[in-house]
Amino acid sequence: MYKQEEIKPYHEGEKAKQVEAMFDNIAPTYDKLNHRLSWDIDRGWRRKAIKQLEPFKPQVMLDIATGTGDFAILSAQMLKPKRLVGADISEGMMAVGRKKVEQLGLQDTISFEKEDCLALSYPDATFDAVTAAFGIRNFADLDKGLKEMCRVLKPGGHLSIVELTQPVSFPMKQLFHIYSHTVLPVYGRMISKDASAYSYLTKTIEAFPQGERMVSILKQAGFSDASFRRLTFGICTMYFATK
Repeated sequence: MYKQEEIKPYHEGEKAKQVEAMFDNIAPTYDKLNHRLSWDIDRGWRRKAIKQLEPFKPQVMLDIATGTGDFAILSAQMLKPKRLVGADISEGMMAVGRKKVEQLGLQDTISFEKEDCLALSYPDATFDAVTAAFGIRNFADLDKGLKEMCRVLKPGGHLSIVELTQPVSFPMKQLFHIYSHTVLPVYGRMISKDASAYSYLTKTIEAFPQGERMVSILKQAGFSDASFRRLTFGICTMYFATK
């Protein structure tokens, strides 16, 4: 069993409150930082992850840990579902997302709901597809979160995840370590004014399971099939699973 308490010894409830407060605090600068810290490559990563779902034409979708809704918005634009719910614990982040959705005229498709991603309120087999971009590494209990994502999927439904990971090969492994421990936290602190947020990000990336290990965890959570693909020298990894 994999639990994010390996990063810090918080109980599940305490960890959720800490993460919620942190993301509420950095919400106004979150989008700008994400794009700048990844040199805008994160936009391409999102598109690739969504394209995994195109052959299946999902009509009812759930975006877990939706944050400010970038992944939900792009999914709505690319896949044209009838309904897409963005779920998150941070009201501050979703408030930013709601404004973007209104500006784009997508409010009839996309809604935002505050949810505990480890105990979703939705009935079994509600969604055709579940997505998650750069958020599940913040789960206090990854196993429980993935089981919930599987539970709310319809049989035959699909899960598409894109997540930051550590490169495994020289020299990117060494270069990423330097970048994530120096440039990322310093620049993140300058823009967001939050001393902990981007050092926390580095810790979650390092602690998060990746590659074959993550595929095994997905199957243990109830998915019948799972695969992964590393992007940009392993800085990011896409996962695709079927219930």
